[in-house]
Amino acid sequence: MPTPIPKKLLARQHEITADFRREVDRHLADIVAGRATEMLEVRDLAGILCIHPTHLSNTIKLATGHPPCYFFEARILEVARELLHDPRRSVAAVAANLTYDPSNFTKFFKRFQGCTPRQYREQVWAAERAEMAETITI
Repeated sequence: MPTPIPKKLLARQHEITADFRREVDRHLADIVAGRATEMLEVRDLAGILCIHPTHLSNTIKLATGHPPCYFFEARILEVARELLHDPRRSVAAVAANLTYDPSNFTKFFKRFQGCTPRQYREQVWAAERAEMAETITI
């Protein structure tokens, strides 16, 4: 029978995970607002949390089953989708806001979303038009 993990250790793993996710959210808010101009990396976030990057990575993976980059990339994608909803922002402007050049942003977005930012935007707008048409006919 494997040795059970002490509750105190489990609580610390979840605390580190929550702290990491909170710092990711804070950093991305700073990026979008223009208060930060460079995207941090997981090792930078580990430094903010005063934890060795390997310890952070191992702890988050133990607590969630996913590495830290999984959560970081997911949040970047969420923010990108939100920014793409604004028709006044070009895809290039969204990319620049998130510290990407347009080509790399398109590759990143397509890898995780399954379509390009432009295709995503067209899908969103088509859905909004369909919803408006449905509302008008009711």
